[in-house]
This record gives sequence, C-alpha cells and structure tokens, in this order.
Amino acid sequence: MKKKIVILTGAGMSVESGLKTFRDADGLWEEYPVAKVATHEGWEDDPTLVTNFYNMLRKKCQGVQPNEGHRLVAALEQHYDVTVVTQNVDNLHEVAGSTNVIHLHGELMKVCSSRDVDDPRYIRQLTADDCEIEPGTLAGDGSLLRPYIVFFGEGVPNISIAAEACAEADIFVVIGTSLAVYPAAGLIHYVRPSSPVYIIDPNPIQAGERVVQFATGASEGMRQLTALLAKQRGEE
Repeated sequence: MKKKIVILTGAGMSVESGLKTFRDADGLWEEYPVAKVATHEGWEDDPTLVTNFYNMLRKKCQGVQPNEGHRLVAALEQHYDVTVVTQNVDNLHEVAGSTNVIHLHGELMKVCSSRDVDDPRYIRQLTADDCEIEPGTLAGDGSLLRPYIVFFGEGVPNISIAAEACAEADIFVVIGTSLAVYPAAGLIHYVRPSSPVYIIDPNPIQAGERVVQFATGASEGMRQLTALLAKQRGEE
C-alpha cells in the first residue's frame, strides 16, 4: 500500500508561473481593496465590480503554465497516494497532472449561484476561450452568477475534508505558504506526531521541532524533497 502524502500549497507555489501573490508588497491587494472585491459585502454592494475583477484575474491566467514544482508534486503520485490541499484558486495543480486536489478558497475558473454557492447544479466550469462573465448574467436558479470563490468572512466548506486527509498523512508537506492564514494554517495540527513534516518556503517559518525546512522556492524545494524521498525509498 502506498504511503499517503498530503501537500498544502499557498501563493508561493504559483509565483514561479508568473502569478502575483495577493499579500506581498506588490500583490493584488495593493491594487484592489479586499473589502470591495473579496467579501460578501463587496459583492452585495457592487457585483459588477467584483465580476469584472475576477474576469481580469482569469485573463491574467491565460497562457500561464505549471512550473516544475507543480509537475514534481504531480509526479509523486507514481510512488505515493497524494492529496493536494491548496489555498490557491488557480488550476495549475490539475493542469500539471495532480488527480486529487482539494481547493480551500474556491476555483477561479468556475462560477456559481449567488443564492447557494455550493449547489452543484449551478456551478459552471469556464474555459480559457470562454472565461468572462457578463455582469448581470444569471445562474440557473435565477440569482446572479458569482465567482466560485470563498470570500473573506465566509465559511471554508472543504476544510473538514482537508483536515481528515491531514489526519491520515504519513508525510505532510507545506509549499509556499507562511502558515499565517486560518483555517488552512491549522491543518498542520491534524498531522500525527509520528509523521514527518517538510516545509518549502524561502522565508523562515516556525512550525515546531519536527519540521524540516527547505529555504527555497517551490521548484528547487521540490527537487530537493523528491531526491530525499527517493533516498528514503532506497533509490539513488
């Protein structure tokens, strides 16, 4: 039976693909007020602004490709039962070939009912050729189509599923997140004390004595981790 690896990824996972982070000094929150484009109140106040903001983000993602880090995460499935838990709303893990991805904060390339966000009947998958939503477009239930994004202040419906996966992890890996954003940051506490924890991030992160950190970007860190795991399996 394959060992279970759970990989928690954040914005730093996609930086090498050319996607801006939201929180860094030159991130998107510097350009667009969070309260206006990423809260339920902002949506209620100006759904046109919010719709156009996410149209803009989708256009920015056009042509963006997974980086080596994404591809190496997907390649782990050759040897392990891999679950990716991502705070990112891009689909680069899926494009790279990961088959079991839990999105905590929603998915940029989907839109949904604004009356019942998680009703699967009204969740619509967009494509690169058809990724813009005209403001005022309605979902099948007659409500406005809204981005399939977890706005600030809303519940994170997939967090319990992610916590269950973390509790079963034989190996836990964190890539490109500072473990400062909750509830995702709390997932590390569900990992069994006997399971090793590896963090890939260029910035120092305090997460306990059992943690091994690769102080580098996602791709280089995944190269180092892949080599370490191969050595542990007895491969050269």
